[in-house]
Amino acid sequence: MNMREIKIEKVTLNIGAGKNTDKLEKGVRLLKIITGGNPVKTITQKRIPTWGLRPGLPVGCKITLRKGKATEVLKRMLEANDKEMEESQFDDNGNVAFGVHEYINIPGVNYNPEIEIMGLQCCVTLERAGYRVKKRKKARRKLPKKQKIGKEDAIDFMKKEFGIKLKEK
Repeated sequence: MNMREIKIEKVTLNIGAGKNTDKLEKGVRLLKIITGGNPVKTITQKRIPTWGLRPGLPVGCKITLRKGKATEVLKRMLEANDKEMEESQFDDNGNVAFGVHEYINIPGVNYNPEIEIMGLQCCVTLERAGYRVKKRKKARRKLPKKQKIGKEDAIDFMKKEFGIKLKEK
């Protein structure tokens, strides 16, 4: 394996519901249908009185996928957006984030009247071999510059692996 080779570390699917518990339950059901796994509810950490939020209140749900399952779900998510992305959806650290406006666009997912129409966000984290250095407990180090993934590297990887097209502004 080449040390410069980029691979997918994880794909995170996320649905924000706010204080609406009904929407939250629908979101949990939708993520189960899409991935086959059990999503976790995200909990607020801050108190925002104007929005009626307090710590410990569930406001969304997410599921993190790794390895083969991540690649499979990512292909379906990209298909839902016609494999088109904007340059602004890539950050400088090798992460990609995009939204799917309606889950019925995802191949293999049919409309469910109980869930109604709902969208979700998809975040992709890319890494190279050797990224463990910055995460391990013992002898943690910074990543060398040559090992980091830049915006251009991430765009090239997505074009080569998934055949995406960049939208023109």
